[in-house]
Amino acid sequence: MSASTPVPRPADAHWDAGDLGCGELVLELRRRLETMQPGQLLQLIARDPGARADVPAWCRMTGHALIADEHPVYRIRRKES
Repeated sequence: MSASTPVPRPADAHWDAGDLGCGELVLELRRRLETMQPGQLLQLIARDPGARADVPAWCRMTGHALIADEHPVYRIRRKES
């Protein structure tokens, strides 16, 4: 890491969703983000192959910011309101 590369902020919450598929994954993801404060970061581990498409699409549809997506690890910032 070079001196100009920012150090990533630690996540405020972590969730290992294992192999949960799309429906269960997004329902639980919504529930977990609702318990967090606006702007907080969730680090999600989602091993289901569909998560590569599902997590970014869900973030776009809901307004939450997908900060990083290197399958199976995703970092999501809760929307401000």
